[in-house]
Amino acid sequence: MSADGVGIKLSGDLEAFSTRVGHAFKRPELLIRALTHGSISSATRPDNQRLEFLGDRVLGLVMAEALLKDDRAAAEGVLAPRYNALVRKEICADVAREIDLGAVLKLGKSEMVSGGRRKEALLADAMEAVIAAIYVDAGFEAAQGVVLRLWGSRIENVEVDARDPKTALQEFAQGRGEGPPTYEVVKRAGPDHAPEFTVAVVLEDGAQAEATAGSKRQAEQAAARQLLGQVDQ
Repeated sequence: MSADGVGIKLSGDLEAFSTRVGHAFKRPELLIRALTHGSISSATRPDNQRLEFLGDRVLGLVMAEALLKDDRAAAEGVLAPRYNALVRKEICADVAREIDLGAVLKLGKSEMVSGGRRKEALLADAMEAVIAAIYVDAGFEAAQGVVLRLWGSRIENVEVDARDPKTALQEFAQGRGEGPPTYEVVKRAGPDHAPEFTVAVVLEDGAQAEATAGSKRQAEQAAARQLLGQVDQ
């Protein structure tokens, strides 16, 4: 890669990825850098950490502005959990999966062997780096447009996502004079680099639900959300 990026062209898979993202890069080296993990970086091939740092801030500004426009009367205490729900790493990784970002990540051999293309942290960081690459390439409005399109209905449904299900379920149990819910991992499947946890949550009165996710925390949250849906009916 030349210092100024002159003469660089995207490969076919990166051109296809750029189309999925919805941005044609004037400086393709920015996209290449955004997709380069530290495990394969070098003096001539910088990794995406600096772009990830910037992208996190660009994403935050886009979401803060979107929330303020969506609800002009909401207080900061109402907006904060909505904001946190939209910018958390799990959501960034979900968006990355939807555009198949993992398939174009530039990884070292060790990361590829350990399933790096599916790792939530790597996907989330690269997604933020791609947002920064668009911002540097074409400005805030371009990055904003891409983010709003990719996040889509998540912004409209953020009120539901902002409600932490484990906390809400515990408050529900306490409101009925019961002890806190209990959580148990009832099954663990998959290889070490891509595990799946099935967690059961049970209330004192016997009501229960199960959910499966790629981490114990996510499975607990999903199980709590499912049980809340049952008891709220």
